[in-house]
Amino acid sequence: MGQTVAEKIISHHSGRSVQAGELAIVSVDGVMATDATGPMAIKAFHEMGGETLWDAARVSMILDHATPAPNEKIANLHKLLRDFAAETGCHFYDVGEGICHQLMVENAHVRPGDIFLGADSHTPTYGALNAFAAGVGATDLAAVMFTGKTWLKVPETIRIELVGELPRGLSAKDVILTLVGLLGVDGANYMAIEYTGEAIRNFTLASRMVLANMAAEMGAKTAFVDPTGLKLWYDWTPTYADADAQYAQQHVVDVSNLKPKVAVPHLPSSVKDIDAVAGTKVHQAFIGSCTNARLEDLQMAAQVLRGKKIARGVRLLIAPASRRVFNDALSDGTIQILSDAGATIINSGCGPCVGTLGGIPGDDEVIISSTNRNFRGRMGNPNAQIYLASPAVVAASALTGQITNPTDVLDTTSEWEVL
Repeated sequence: MGQTVAEKIISHHSGRSVQAGELAIVSVDGVMATDATGPMAIKAFHEMGGETLWDAARVSMILDHATPAPNEKIANLHKLLRDFAAETGCHFYDVGEGICHQLMVENAHVRPGDIFLGADSHTPTYGALNAFAAGVGATDLAAVMFTGKTWLKVPETIRIELVGELPRGLSAKDVILTLVGLLGVDGANYMAIEYTGEAIRNFTLASRMVLANMAAEMGAKTAFVDPTGLKLWYDWTPTYADADAQYAQQHVVDVSNLKPKVAVPHLPSSVKDIDAVAGTKVHQAFIGSCTNARLEDLQMAAQVLRGKKIARGVRLLIAPASRRVFNDALSDGTIQILSDAGATIINSGCGPCVGTLGGIPGDDEVIISSTNRNFRGRMGNPNAQIYLASPAVVAASALTGQITNPTDVLDTTSEWEVL
């Protein structure tokens, strides 16, 4: 019987051929934790008797959720991670270096074919690299830090074939919002998703990361983007599913006639065409998070805002995915365009997305955001209304002061280059 990508990678790491539903003990290629989860993982590691990491070169600690420290308590948690990294020799990324998922990819801590675990729910992002990546709890992560191994139930797989060509003004975010709306927030619980098809074969790594990242919003354990056309800066070997692999579900989605999508409060699956919500007044716009804060996302916003000013009474916050992304956007002029338009550039991190630091909205305010979740209270205030959309929609909405289709404000003579 043929195997899915998940079955193949788990088989390789367990030393035997496995199929969906089986339990397997696997070797792990890398782990990471953040300031939100690292302290708990370190505590559990020591309670297990851990002193030396199984392999310090495969462990990363990142400060990204509440940085710089807003109070004494969090400052001491940051100090705990700094001290642990100094004692154990693991990788450590301090304030402003970037969001954990961006850093793991940028610095090649995770590579195609790996099994990588992170104490963060959006760890499936690395499926853009053709890796088996999953979020786990802090205690499970501590056990891997101690032993280098974990157990997995081999997930069933949903295959999603994306055909056609995206219309001008749309991006990977519109595709994944379409899919989350199709499957629902629990439509892929403890399953793997394989994205494939002609529509994504020219996608950049950044665009593929969007698809893999928001598999978490469908409840998926992990996700894989077909590696055909993927360009990386190191040698690697792709993993493909067998032609006779068995799938729990198969879907074919034609993206040719998609319109920009918006997820309305308070679920990522409450997805509508932009026409249904266009004109909704917004108070704050945010471009950031592990979903959409990479260079192409900032460039997308700059295309919309070049030579223009955001609407009076609207706040536009931008948090680049990493220091490297910020520096690249600084070098190519993107940051200048955004700043001239009235955007406020804040440090790289997760704070506004998760509501831990910065950008917390007021009561009854409407937020248009490029992030991945809009659950009630997600950005720090349960009385705010959060809408999710692509960076282009966010920028266009900041420009007009209301939810706006970016094609309505784009220069029709310019090329739309996001993929």
